[in-house]
Amino acid sequence: MPDAGSTPDITGLLRRWQDGDAQALADLTPLVYRELHGIAVRYLSHERANHTLQSTALVHEAFLRLVDQNRVDWQSRTHFFGVAAQLMRWILVGHARRVGRVKRGADVVRISLDEGVDVAQAAATDPPDILMLDAALQELEALDVRQARIVELRFFAGLTIEETADAMQVSTGTIKREWAVARAWLYRHIAARPE
Repeated sequence: MPDAGSTPDITGLLRRWQDGDAQALADLTPLVYRELHGIAVRYLSHERANHTLQSTALVHEAFLRLVDQNRVDWQSRTHFFGVAAQLMRWILVGHARRVGRVKRGADVVRISLDEGVDVAQAAATDPPDILMLDAALQELEALDVRQARIVELRFFAGLTIEETADAMQVSTGTIKREWAVARAWLYRHIAARPE
């Protein structure tokens, strides 16, 4: 995601849009679309070229759902992209379920658990499919809601440690510790699942 200083005031546009300013939504759309598209491209970059869910379709679906969020009190740019991350997760899981990709290895959407971070253990195995990751995240959420939220923000939204700390209003040290624990838990949990 681009540095907060390199983008126009997305938070201000979100608040103006929330207050009913239609022009704010028009100004916001190309800004967030670019960032959402970048996130979607990253998620789907390891897929075959003719995969049925393309990044543009994922972005459009997420954006339509974001625009329909009329009960959200947008706090910041990172809050917006956190909600986008959750929506993209639901879209990817829904897509995998709709096309009947329940069995691991049955041409499911493959994603790496921690793209961009050197995790030697995860690199030695196949990345989990989206349904397996979603099930693991649901189990993690039952144990620790904050850790599950951190995984969503870091993995699905692509937020940095600092952006995640800002979105969750906790220290970067807390995010680093919780992120390490959550990654280790997810790795062990997913690696222990039978094929």
